[in-house]
Amino acid sequence: MLKSISKAFSNLVEKVSTTTLTGPEVESLLQDFYLQLVAADVAVETADAVVEGLRQRLKEFRVPRFSDKREMVKDVLKSTLSTVIKTASIQDVLKTAEERRKSGRPVVIMFVGPNGSGKTSTVVKLAHYLRKKGYSAILASADTFRAGAIEQLETLGEKAGFLVVSQQYGADPAAVAVDAISKAASLRANFVIIDTAGRTEVDRGLLEEMRKIKRVAKPDYVIYIGDALAGNVAVNQAKMFDEVVGVDFVVLAKLDADAKGGSAVSISHATGKPLLFVCTGQELDDLDDNPRQRLLDALGLA
Repeated sequence: MLKSISKAFSNLVEKVSTTTLTGPEVESLLQDFYLQLVAADVAVETADAVVEGLRQRLKEFRVPRFSDKREMVKDVLKSTLSTVIKTASIQDVLKTAEERRKSGRPVVIMFVGPNGSGKTSTVVKLAHYLRKKGYSAILASADTFRAGAIEQLETLGEKAGFLVVSQQYGADPAAVAVDAISKAASLRANFVIIDTAGRTEVDRGLLEEMRKIKRVAKPDYVIYIGDALAGNVAVNQAKMFDEVVGVDFVVLAKLDADAKGGSAVSISHATGKPLLFVCTGQELDDLDDNPRQRLLDALGLA
């Protein structure tokens, strides 16, 4: 996974670890590293931030006698990336759920993102994750646009043991969301997770539809699903959704795929929105709530 960007980091570790570098050589090395990052689909502003962070740290880089230089270089890279990869804790969401238990009002989470990003399967994975933490969840199939979308969530959700609230195709997606919230309140369910429509090419109409659902359903959290395979497209799409709809967290899907890896590092930095989870496979349990560590592992820096 993350082949191109992992190779860029590996090359940098090797060169810094095995060479005594002068100031000009460091600059040349960082410029080459920058170009490798951009080629691996790292957003330009993120590549700038990574290289500038490394520049400052390498200026102060000293290796004590008998120390492992390679491990120290990895620590420098890890420290730099840790400032770039923003993350959030699911504990904050669970705290909200605990506060709502007394009133019986559910926590409402709205998922947004383009078609093919893994949105629907991630909705079910999150419900499964929450159930393992002791919380109940109802799913809302508010994608009334794409053929097969309702059946997909019903099949995945009901197979995993969750109630799925849906209506017919062409129905008002905001009405589906409100129906699910009402059902959750009557059953005293802890969470409502709303699956929404996407498009292959994100257009203004879709974004306005998402904004309407948000206005009507009043979700506590809006989560954008980013596709690790999409490269800079995922970053640009996330920015569009945040600008028009407003996004609280990002979940990065398909981290297990053979991707260049740029969007995995870029998406939280470029949007300013923290990563909440990364999806690491097709199974229900393949949802990692420690995204920074998972990314560092994938990059060979853990």
